[in-house]
Amino acid sequence: VYPFGVPGQGRFWFMWEVLSHGAIGAVVRADTRRLGNCFASVDYFEQHGVPFVVAVNCFDDAPRYAEDDVQAALDLDPGVPVLHCDARRRDSVKNVLIALVRHVISQNAADDAVTGAVR
Repeated sequence: VYPFGVPGQGRFWFMWEVLSHGAIGAVVRADTRRLGNCFASVDYFEQHGVPFVVAVNCFDDAPRYAEDDVQAALDLDPGVPVLHCDARRRDSVKNVLIALVRHVISQNAADDAVTGAVR
């Protein structure tokens, strides 16, 4: 696992292609105070076929919403995992990475079932 953080501002988008080349999965960090900022990331990974999970940052002053509400607000496919995460807590971040790996494995298994591929 090689985690890279890429700012969502347009001036950094050239880095997305470089860093996502060969990626098997991604984490989209979401801030409920600025949820609209996630749409570019979600669109990018959907368009490039990169499985991803959404990690909702748990800031002290941010409103808390249920995962289903965040999933609906971001118009995510039903299979995209949404988790709450406190980036200051190692176990919380670890759980996000585990969820990502599980999601990637399930996506690959589903793709293999459709194509008949054997890994």
